[in-house]
Amino acid sequence: MINNCYKSADFFYFCSKQNTVNEILRISKTFFGYLKRPRLYPELGRKIIKNIFSRNAAFRGKEKTFLWASAKAISPEEAIKNLFGFEMKPFSELFPEELKAAQQKEKSCPIKMGGAGALELIYSACEFTHAKNVVETGVAYGWSSFAALLSLAKRNGTLYSSDMPYLDQNGDQYVGCVVPEKLKSNWTLFRHADKESLPKIFGEAHEFDVVHYDSDKAYEGMSWAYSQLYPRLRAGGVFISDDINDNSAFQDFCEKNGIEPTVVDFEGKFVGIFLKN
Repeated sequence: MINNCYKSADFFYFCSKQNTVNEILRISKTFFGYLKRPRLYPELGRKIIKNIFSRNAAFRGKEKTFLWASAKAISPEEAIKNLFGFEMKPFSELFPEELKAAQQKEKSCPIKMGGAGALELIYSACEFTHAKNVVETGVAYGWSSFAALLSLAKRNGTLYSSDMPYLDQNGDQYVGCVVPEKLKSNWTLFRHADKESLPKIFGEAHEFDVVHYDSDKAYEGMSWAYSQLYPRLRAGGVFISDDINDNSAFQDFCEKNGIEPTVVDFEGKFVGIFLKN
């Protein structure tokens, strides 16, 4: 029995040590990734300051918002019906061939990024607004881009995207990999942090039909982005923010601006959405 306890202790010590080594390697890769990209130096400086002085502030109000969102949450089907007035159709029915090809591209991608989000919600928002200009933050494989572009291409509209390179995986070339070539003529991708990308995007388009936020999940980053994106969303436009349960930034923003949002439960996470009056 004692020997087994020692073996268990040795195993947990080894795992803990291995995790520490892996984390050090990940941080090192990320740091050197920044150093190789001078255009990202401003974001590197912000991250260093944040990690030294306000690391815990990223999750401000998380418990409060989890309870708030849980009480309000409805399904994507209900949200689309309530907000847009039509029934949700699954992507597997709307675009079976395109979806299958995109899934194969994700499967063959050698690095791991964020999975597909609420594709039908994004697509429906673009259809409802007859979108010509859409802005999104956060791309990864490009699933949200894929959904928006399938709608925008019908009207020769443009998707403006902001996304940081995946610095610890050397995966720059795979960002947006599921987006079909035929849709890329309607897509403009800015490879900077939001604080550098968004001013560039606003220089090209002054008003948007749909906003989709899915990048920096820290309270300060979300609050700053909301303050920049909301004024540029047209009246009647749709604002969508993923992972609103990470902190209270979305709840606080809505309460401050007198907005009554819809909260969508998507695979155990919460998405916030509202129409701008």
